[in-house]
Amino acid sequence: MSKRVGPFAVAVPRRGAATVVVLAAAVLFAGRSADAQQPACPCPPAPTTPPVWTGSAGFGLSMNRGNTDTTNINLSFEATRDPKQKDIWKLQALYMRGDSNGEATADRFFAQARYQRNLNTHLFVLGELPYLRDRFKSIDYLIAPSGGIGYKVVATDRTTLSADGGLGVKWEKNPGFDVETSAVVTSGDDFEFKLSPTSSITQSFKALWDADDWGDALYTFSAGVAAALTTRSQLKITLLDAYATQPPTADVKKNDVAVLAAVVYKF
Repeated sequence: MSKRVGPFAVAVPRRGAATVVVLAAAVLFAGRSADAQQPACPCPPAPTTPPVWTGSAGFGLSMNRGNTDTTNINLSFEATRDPKQKDIWKLQALYMRGDSNGEATADRFFAQARYQRNLNTHLFVLGELPYLRDRFKSIDYLIAPSGGIGYKVVATDRTTLSADGGLGVKWEKNPGFDVETSAVVTSGDDFEFKLSPTSSITQSFKALWDADDWGDALYTFSAGVAAALTTRSQLKITLLDAYATQPPTADVKKNDVAVLAAVVYKF
């Protein structure tokens, strides 16, 4: 006999009718089973590789108009290359400018490149190249490359604390004086504590001593707190203190303190 299946006519022996029905049911069941094995959608995203470079760029502005006209700005930049291996690069830059009634009251620029190689989970070696220009500390430029060794006292996901020390050389130019060159001894520490997934506090201290005159030193201290505004931005407030034990002239004060507020974009 002939049997119509869809638009086609198929010749089927009478005794094989039951066989055709069984085969058709098996094919239908297999198709449904294959569909059931397909993963549910939407599928979870594939794991992403952490970025090698991370960092932030910040901008702060304060203005006053009236009996006095004051304007203060600060620009900051930080970048870290950390491929989760032994070698880490860190770049920093900070510019501060203040004007009051048309006259400059602050003019400071600092930049630094730092290389760090981890020897184990706590011990590391480092090399630094800092640059400083500070008009109101009478520093035309100060360049002090150095190398040394450091130790991570605490290294957890929430808290990090490290200390380091080293040796180097300093070139410093002050207005009206020749360039001064001398060997230097360096020391410092870096601390960070995460108050929550969206806020943290930081502290940093750096010391630069003249190896020929330990009474001639430059100390820099900073402390800050940051809180997230969005997933990519945060509000950061920083206290910065720079203290020079022997300024170039008696007219230059030893200590300068600044409080910086900035909106920071993270990348």
